[in-house]
Amino acid sequence: MNYRSVFIFIFLIVASFRTYGQGTEQKLNGEVTFVTSNNVYVKFDNTGDINIGDSLQLTKDNSACLIVTNKSSRSIVCSKIDNCEISKGDKVSYSIKAQAIVAVEAIEVAEEEMVILEEEEPLYKEKIKGRISVSSYNNISSDRDNRSRLMTRFSFNASHVRNSKFSFETYMNYRYKFPTQETSTTLQQSFFRIYNLAIRFDADPTLSFTLGRKINSKAWSLGAIDGLQAEKFFGKTYVGAIVGFRPDIYDYSVNTNLFEYGAYLGRLTKTDNIYSEATLGYVEQKNGSQIDRRYTFFQFSSTLYRKWNLFSSFELDLYSKINGESATDARLTNMFASVRYRFSRKFDVYLSYDSRKRIIYYETFQSEIERMLDDDLARQGVRGRINVKPIKYVNIGFSYSKRFESDMQNKSDNIYAYASLSKIPIVEGRFVVSYNLNKSNYLESNILAFRYSRTIIKKKLNSEFYYRVVNYTYRNSVSDLLQNYFGANFSYNINRRLLFSVSGELSTFNTENNYRIYAKIAKRFYAKEK
Repeated sequence: MNYRSVFIFIFLIVASFRTYGQGTEQKLNGEVTFVTSNNVYVKFDNTGDINIGDSLQLTKDNSACLIVTNKSSRSIVCSKIDNCEISKGDKVSYSIKAQAIVAVEAIEVAEEEMVILEEEEPLYKEKIKGRISVSSYNNISSDRDNRSRLMTRFSFNASHVRNSKFSFETYMNYRYKFPTQETSTTLQQSFFRIYNLAIRFDADPTLSFTLGRKINSKAWSLGAIDGLQAEKFFGKTYVGAIVGFRPDIYDYSVNTNLFEYGAYLGRLTKTDNIYSEATLGYVEQKNGSQIDRRYTFFQFSSTLYRKWNLFSSFELDLYSKINGESATDARLTNMFASVRYRFSRKFDVYLSYDSRKRIIYYETFQSEIERMLDDDLARQGVRGRINVKPIKYVNIGFSYSKRFESDMQNKSDNIYAYASLSKIPIVEGRFVVSYNLNKSNYLESNILAFRYSRTIIKKKLNSEFYYRVVNYTYRNSVSDLLQNYFGANFSYNINRRLLFSVSGELSTFNTENNYRIYAKIAKRFYAKEK
């Protein structure tokens, strides 16, 4: 034991004798510095005697209001107790015994003697992850032209770069279709798409700004937005605003003629048993200086007691322009609702309903407005799904979905069922058999599939083999179309971050054979929190 350790040890013993028998309570006082929808941040002069799980009192009414979930040397991160109302600048306190205070002071004196300086944890922590992949798809046919294409994908997310208030994210891909003898020289061969490219600035834990191309999770129906987005939390309530442009409808590039702006209001609830998020918003989209579309949207999602999962959304158009005459008639263009209930780990049920109409942009599709309005029918659908695990390693599922229009035309019925067995005795691996039946006004298809997968080398090499037979029956044809598919897939983990996979498939139809080869190499990269 060195001299400094001996010094601290003796000092603490002396301090314990000085405080023995003292039981009076004293308080540490702190101040709320930030309030978010999930956390409350409190500043203290010292947090040495406060433990995770302890409670803090709100000074103004001396009530237990906060539970400590994390801490640094001078800051405390807390969650609210029940519906405690607390704001930035509120005073809070923590009650401790007198001997604990003296002991803390003793440690502080010892640390000062050793000149130990403790760094305070940053409010934001850097986290970086990304993925890049290159894949090729080749179709070699006995009766047709061979077809090949190359695809490169890149995604990157850098949260709070260097523990700062700035974050960056992007997702993009590049696709190239190799020309064939049938390919027209006027057709585009290469396609570059940027789906996400944005910088985010967190002014504080309750206020953020995002600049660039970004899909807003509070308003999925808007799609990607090229511009500025801002969001502010007031406790559990949040407000947001967007201003920017819609991507071009043909090549997904930035199109400054498609200006849009909007705002939304929402409420976030998060407890041990309930998580819900509800958003109501308004958007106006333009083409040049003219109104293209004006509508309101609502989005709701919730998880209750880890059993119920609810989701719903709708869009209500508030503007039309026909033959030069503008109107503000309401038109329900989109409605979707779903519920999933988990009875147990072995049984869950899912139900959904949707009704969708074609979105009409009155300036973009001026020449087609009358035709689109004549065909203004709601495409509706219902779907149900059941998953059951009757015994260990066995899973069974069944689903039914129906699609139809308001006049009952263009309808289809789809039935799907599967059964799987995991950890097969002797041979190991997993075996799945499935069947799919689809009926529409003009076609009936029956698909029976068998799939077997297993690990060949643990954490290194995985394999999968399948066979699928498909029978198509056309309503206006006297003969059936029968196709067989034989396939295999192998994936090899070169290391924890580098994966190579290759798939091969043979499909047969009458005398025609098609060979498909798909290969991909993917690299993941990430940096741990600093």
